[in-house]
Amino acid sequence: MEELRKLAEEMIGEGLQRVILSNPIKAEEGSKVKITPVLLKGGLRFQETLYRGTQVFHCNCTKEELLERLLAYVRDNFRQAELVSDAYTATVLISKKGKITIKKKRREEANKPGGTEGTKCNGQAVPGHNRVKKYILEEGHPIDFLVGLGVQTKDGQIVKSKYDKFRQINRYLEFIGDIVKKLPTDRPVRIIDFGCGKAYLTFAMYYYLHVVKGYELSVTGLDLKEDVIDFCNTLAEKFHYENLHFEKGDIGTYEGAESVDMVVTLHACDTATDHALYKAVKWGAQVIMAVPCCQHEMNRQLACPELSPILKYGIVKERMAALMTDAVRANLLEEMGYETQILEFIDMEHTPKNLLIRAVKRSGIRPRSGGRPKGAIRGTTDFLHAKITLQRLLEEETAD
Repeated sequence: MEELRKLAEEMIGEGLQRVILSNPIKAEEGSKVKITPVLLKGGLRFQETLYRGTQVFHCNCTKEELLERLLAYVRDNFRQAELVSDAYTATVLISKKGKITIKKKRREEANKPGGTEGTKCNGQAVPGHNRVKKYILEEGHPIDFLVGLGVQTKDGQIVKSKYDKFRQINRYLEFIGDIVKKLPTDRPVRIIDFGCGKAYLTFAMYYYLHVVKGYELSVTGLDLKEDVIDFCNTLAEKFHYENLHFEKGDIGTYEGAESVDMVVTLHACDTATDHALYKAVKWGAQVIMAVPCCQHEMNRQLACPELSPILKYGIVKERMAALMTDAVRANLLEEMGYETQILEFIDMEHTPKNLLIRAVKRSGIRPRSGGRPKGAIRGTTDFLHAKITLQRLLEEETAD
C-alpha cells in the first residue's frame, strides 16, 4: 500500500484531475467511486462520489483524507483504480491475492502548449477552471447533425446562442455512455424516442451509438408536429442516417413496435411521460431514459390534511408535486424490475426541468405478468390522496 500512497501523493502534486475506482469485490458496498478536485471557500478539496445500487453519496475531503480513503477503498473493495493528473495517467490493478500492479505514463496533452493550464489553489492546479472542457462531441470538429441543426458553424465552432444546447447534448451522451454496455450487440438495437421535438438529442444519440460506438440501430422518433417530423426526416436523409426515421404519432396510442430495447422520452408533457414509461415496461425495454415535464396530474390531486400547512402555498405545492411524481414513477419502475436512478440532467440555472429518470432492467427479472404489484409506494400515494397515470395503468394491466 505504501507504493500506492506514494503514487497518489505524486499524482496530487502533478495536478490531479480525477480518480476512478472500479471492479468492486462487493458491489453492495459500492460499485464505483469518482473523485475530482474542487475549489471551495476553505481551499482545495476533493469531491468523492460513491455509487451504491441506485443511490449516490457525496462528500468532500482534504488531501490527507483523500489518501487514507483511497487506500481504504483499494484495500477493502476495489481491484482497479485510474488516476489522471495534468501530466500523467496511472492504472492500478489489484489481484485476488492482493498484489498491486501500477502502470504510469505521460499524457500526450501535457506536451501541448497550454494543455495542462488550470486554476491554482495554494500552488495546486485544479482542472475544470479556465480551460476548455473535454466533451464527448468536441468543439472545433464539425459534426453533420450539429451543423444542420444550427448548433455548430461549418468550421465546427459552437454558435454562442446554442452553447447551452451543446452542453445539454454532451451531458445526455454521458448518461447514455454509462449504460451502453446494457444494449444488445448481436442484432440491431431498437430505440424509440417519444416526443422527440426538433430531435437534437435523437440525432446525438444516433450519432454517438452508431458512428462513435459502432452499434447497429433502428431508431424511431415520434412527435405530433408534422412540420417537425418532415424537417427531421429531411436531415436524417441528408446525413445518410439510414436507420433513423421520424413519424407523426401520439405516445399513448402508438402501436408501431412489438419489442423495444431502449425507450427515450424527453420533456413529454404531464401524463405523456407516464404513457411512455408504461409502453417501455410492456415492451420489457432494457433501458429507459425520461426527462419529465409539467407534472400537473399530482398537483391537481394532492389533498393531504397532514401536509396542508405546506401545500397551501401554490408554488411550493407545484414543486413538491413535480418531485413526488418523479419519485413515484421511479419506485414503480423499480417494482417492475428496473434499477432506477433520478439524476440531475443539466444545471438548475438553465432550466427547472432538469431531472432525468434512468432505469436499467435487472438481469433475469421480467415485468410482473399477474397479480397487483405491491410496495410501500402505494401507502405513500394513499397518504397523499393522489394516483398518477403510470400507477393506474400498471394496476389495470396486472388486474386483467
